[in-house]
Amino acid sequence: MKLAIIGTGYVGLVTGTCFAEVGHQVVCVDSDAAKVKTLQAGGIPIYEPGLEELVKKNVAAGRLQFTNSTAEGVQKSDVVFIAVPTPPQPDGSVDLSYIERVARDIAGAMTGYKIVVDKSTVPVKTGEKVTETIKRYCAAKVEFDVVSNPEFLREGFAVGDLMKPDRVVIGVGSQRPVAAMREIYTPFNAPIIVTDINSAELIKHAANSFLALKISYINAIANICEAAGANVQEVAQGIGLDERIGRRFLNAGIGFGGSCFPKDLSAFIKISEQVGYDFKLLKEVQRINSDQMERFLKKITDTLWVLKDKKIGVLGLAFKQNTDDVRSSPAIDLCQRMLKEGAALRVHDPKGMDKARALLPDVTYVEDMNAVAEGCDALVVATEWDEFKKLDLVRAKKSLTHPIMFDGRNLFDPAEMEKLGWIYKSVGR
Repeated sequence: MKLAIIGTGYVGLVTGTCFAEVGHQVVCVDSDAAKVKTLQAGGIPIYEPGLEELVKKNVAAGRLQFTNSTAEGVQKSDVVFIAVPTPPQPDGSVDLSYIERVARDIAGAMTGYKIVVDKSTVPVKTGEKVTETIKRYCAAKVEFDVVSNPEFLREGFAVGDLMKPDRVVIGVGSQRPVAAMREIYTPFNAPIIVTDINSAELIKHAANSFLALKISYINAIANICEAAGANVQEVAQGIGLDERIGRRFLNAGIGFGGSCFPKDLSAFIKISEQVGYDFKLLKEVQRINSDQMERFLKKITDTLWVLKDKKIGVLGLAFKQNTDDVRSSPAIDLCQRMLKEGAALRVHDPKGMDKARALLPDVTYVEDMNAVAEGCDALVVATEWDEFKKLDLVRAKKSLTHPIMFDGRNLFDPAEMEKLGWIYKSVGR
């Protein structure tokens, strides 16, 4: 099928590339001319495992194109996906100005029937507003359908998530676009759920809020484990084997971050308020997540006492492993808090250092993770990269002025660390 993707961020670029990979003709549109030039030249503006190879493969095969013209994308396609940012506002609601602007641009370029698909994460009833906007600004007065098709991609695993999805949700206002949407997703061999548009829009916020709840729940359990002398990893294993619960998202740490969970949680709380429901449970999820960072920072200050003029090595800057995304990263937050206390930092991340420089200009960036500890008073693990599990612990211990590690991701075994002579502080163990 002929598809257009408006927006080439994490969602848009991965979605467009994977659609091309299964045989569709895809035009990806972005208003950033420099980004489009980079993509046309074979460059990738983000790090996502497996994506660069697929982009180059499908560009070479002629199935994937890039342009900064929305009109071109609309004219070349039968189905237009909106995948632009929906950033948070100070009150927790979502800024929908990008969605509105793209809806107007699509309306102005339409000369025949189109299916307009909202892929961005949006509040319930956004589909109604998109429909109103297109009707208002479509001079040709042609027929169209608006569809909600929320994404469920995890950064760092996005290609696999799209190629082998758990489910595909299609929210429609009529049956007319259903056959085309099914045809788009048939190659992915996944269950397809057809709902009304409002339900589809709620599914994404409900899903992400529930996953955030699981993380805050296990972090609360971790705090109880510390007080009771238990091991949160063993507790998580014990409850996670219950198939009604599942083991995923039961990893204690310094809290969740990134561009999705905090934003979607705040948005869902605001959405609930707007329809007359006080979602106190989700407010508590937020509070636990915030407290988790405070508790971890207190472990550092309780051990080192005064952070002023202390040199601290930090492993991890991205908000999680397998991505270079540092937006709303707990690791960045932790670094900024330690800097505010007067600490000097030596930091390393396998992929996130370039994007972190704007947020952390006054730290020392180290290319080799095994060199981060040199001359430091302590070492902090802030992101759960698998590479960090291979840290040369003997060298790191010798490099430090004191063999102290604060492991915010529970990557190492406490008994082994004690055996090696470390002062080791983790979460919930």
